[in-house]
Amino acid sequence: MISAVVVTYYTGPVLARCLDALRLQDGVAEIILVNNGNPQGAVEAAIGPQSDGPAIRLISGHGNIGFAAACNLGARAASGDHLLFVNPDAIVPPGGAMKLAIDGASRPHPWLMGAKIIDPDGAEQRGSRRATLTPWRAFVEATSLYKFAPRHPYFRRFNLHGDPCPSEVIPVPVISGACFMTPRKDYWSIGGMDERYFLHVEDVDFCLRFGDAGGTVYFDPSVSVLHFKSSSEVDPIIVDMRKTSSMLRYFKAHFSEPYPAPFLSLVGAVLWAQFGLKSSLRLISRLVAPGRAVFRSPAPAIRRA
Repeated sequence: MISAVVVTYYTGPVLARCLDALRLQDGVAEIILVNNGNPQGAVEAAIGPQSDGPAIRLISGHGNIGFAAACNLGARAASGDHLLFVNPDAIVPPGGAMKLAIDGASRPHPWLMGAKIIDPDGAEQRGSRRATLTPWRAFVEATSLYKFAPRHPYFRRFNLHGDPCPSEVIPVPVISGACFMTPRKDYWSIGGMDERYFLHVEDVDFCLRFGDAGGTVYFDPSVSVLHFKSSSEVDPIIVDMRKTSSMLRYFKAHFSEPYPAPFLSLVGAVLWAQFGLKSSLRLISRLVAPGRAVFRSPAPAIRRA
């Protein structure tokens, strides 16, 4: 039995499509919707009538506790043997949940199976499959050093979506947290998500700890999950600030010993400088075009089918 866990925070109309797609999944016995915060009535409207498919269990009233903590909250409430984590702006294709379960069942425990994440145009999305995130790799990305020697192993990029897509399930260091499945016992074997990550990087941290504990992370190219990015109505400056903070926490937790402190400080300075530049450009664009919304607008063409 599969328990689907969805965490929502000001997601927008695409949440309805996400839930509808999960209702149609073979093997999904329950959908646990963790509401970290949404406009009044929005979640109830997205759930709609519950006449067909698995019941949706709503967990709310706890406020915005962060994505990792909300995933753990949903996982604790799950009764299924397998946990399917799905972003609220992701659409799982028909049969996708069962395919992930079947492909995982043929592998030894502990296993984690990530789907192929795609853009609305069908192209594999950035972050769908990734290398191990290290301070050096983050430095290479932030400074664009990979442009000088793109084929050199020292300058290999973090995101691997630009590489040829494999034709079968393969092990990878990191998959996207937008859609993945793992047995419930395997999820809790490492304590679930690290709740110190409020937003972003929690999936990268989870994959690293999962592998270090003897588990294997897999990428399943046969399950293509449509992901509407930028569907949240949260200010992107706040999102980027959280992401930068989470990345530095991740480096401190996992790379304090192998990397010298001065280099970690340099990486931190570069990442915060990058955040400052992007935020400044956003603020300038808002001043130039004051009629432009401060918050992200919901993705287009995402009404309930």
